Amino acid sequence: MNDAEFKRFTDAAAHCEMSNAAFLSYAVDKAARDLNRTAAEIATEREVIDELFAARRHLGRMHGLFNQVAKALNSGADAPHLDASAEAVRSAARRMEAAADALLAHRDGGAPA
Repeated sequence: MNDAEFKRFTDAAAHCEMSNAAFLSYAVDKAARDLNRTAAEIATEREVIDELFAARRHLGRMHGLFNQVAKALNSGADAPHLDASAEAVRSAARRMEAAADALLAHRDGGAPA
């Protein structure tokens, strides 16, 4: 723990009117009760960025599939679920953009852009 982290930790314990040991014990127990949330909370920025790049690759593949759908539609094929599929892709793209904005805001210490 660096000096800034230790100060944040001791300030938090004092704010909660707890000793450092009690605060640490409580925090560890709380983290251990919901490991999925804990893993998400402590994910490194690098892991988050890696996941965003993976999502971007998946969206790129979807783009290619939609090009194939457009070609099939131009040939007279039917695509009864096209609107729902397109909306799902748009929604995924919006979520990815929001996640990237939140990451950048967190990195810069400010509010989302």
